[in-house]
Amino acid sequence: MIITRKTKSVVTVLLTFAFVASGNLIAQDNEKPLFSSYKGVTIGMSMDEARSKLGSPKDKSDEQDSYVFSNDETAQIYYDAAKKVNAMTVTYTGKLSEAPAPKAIFGSDAQVKPDGGIFRMERYPKAGYWVSYNKIMGDEPLILIAIKKL
Repeated sequence: MIITRKTKSVVTVLLTFAFVASGNLIAQDNEKPLFSSYKGVTIGMSMDEARSKLGSPKDKSDEQDSYVFSNDETAQIYYDAAKKVNAMTVTYTGKLSEAPAPKAIFGSDAQVKPDGGIFRMERYPKAGYWVSYNKIMGDEPLILIAIKKL
């Protein structure tokens, strides 16, 4: 097959179109965050389902359950008046290497502050919640990941 200038132009246009289209698909995929559940618990799940997935909480009430999975990982699950999960926070201390990186949460890295801290929050209106990642440096650094219903 002989490749002419016209053929190159057509191929270039088609590749450009494919690239733009794939970028639009990526943007649509990002409408739902990568981090949309914690140990199988999701926003909107019933209290009973959440407790079934996570086990017996250290402290529990109709508004909030607290879990201690290790010295380095704790979680709080918050419930609305209908006893549905409307927020979750997961805190990692000590071995921060056990915590997910921002890329695992958002699909891309987050900007690191000069002190090593990180804060990033993304809203996902179509999914109905936001996700935040907060790495706090200091004597006892920690990473706090939160999901909250909009």
